[in-house]
Amino acid sequence: MKKPELLVTPHSVAHVQELCNAGADAFVIGEQRYGLRLAGEFTKEAVKEAVEIAHKHDKKVYVAMNAIFHNDRVGELEDYIGYLASISVDGVIFGDPAVIMAARVAAPTMPLHWNTETTATNWFTCNYWGQKGATRAVLARELSMDAVLEIKENAEVAVEVQVHGMTCMFQSKRTLLGNYYRYQGKTMPLEKLEDSRTLLLYDKERNNKYPIYEDENGTHIMSPNDICMIDELPELVEGNIDSLKVDGVLQTSEYITKVTALYREAIDTLVSDEDLYEEKKGEWLEQIEAMQPEHRPLDTGFFFKETVY
Repeated sequence: MKKPELLVTPHSVAHVQELCNAGADAFVIGEQRYGLRLAGEFTKEAVKEAVEIAHKHDKKVYVAMNAIFHNDRVGELEDYIGYLASISVDGVIFGDPAVIMAARVAAPTMPLHWNTETTATNWFTCNYWGQKGATRAVLARELSMDAVLEIKENAEVAVEVQVHGMTCMFQSKRTLLGNYYRYQGKTMPLEKLEDSRTLLLYDKERNNKYPIYEDENGTHIMSPNDICMIDELPELVEGNIDSLKVDGVLQTSEYITKVTALYREAIDTLVSDEDLYEEKKGEWLEQIEAMQPEHRPLDTGFFFKETVY
């Protein structure tokens, strides 16, 4: 079996070093001005430092430029991509064709990873963006295992799949939290926690708590559960999925580091000794369950079901 890339989302430059030690192969970083739902904020200088650390350990760094761009920012894209190329970033994550157009001018050889979060649902579309310049497709989180494997079988680009963490259910460019505060007595109240970015939209009927936060890209409502596929990896690895992503948005750096180390062990064990993986997968799952916040149960997302939250 081919060993897939283990892709993770660090909080800071120092965290990149920790995750290198924990066994990550690659990192997604960036800043809110250009990227969506990042675990940490990385300025240009921080990106440069992260690249230097990662490359020292033979790891890769991909910078997120998958925000929703309006006219006021498209003029910045060429300069930003040019800078990323000058510091040897390993790839740029995009959703908007404006990024492709800017990359053709500023950095024609820059690898581009197509990620719109929701529309990578078939291999025809993945290949369409491959013909436009993408080298990788980041698949939608709402796909079944069968659909994921069928896309990989027919894709002409590399395929990335999220295997751990929360997913986005809703985004608006508007700042909606103020409205929720004003009308919180009407429907689902907001529950304020210790961290200003950690608000929970409470659905009393289903007893679900949906993380909700605002940043430079607007308002984001996240899933009430975390995907966890650590005990369901064989089909993905045997199906030659190129990259498995652990998304740590709204998680602590300690949590991301520990989960990364467990996935590293699980992937390595599976590739070298599948029987041993089957023996140990329950232990890895239990360790992650013990780290989970009480209000965030684990599940396998849409890999084995067709439903909505």
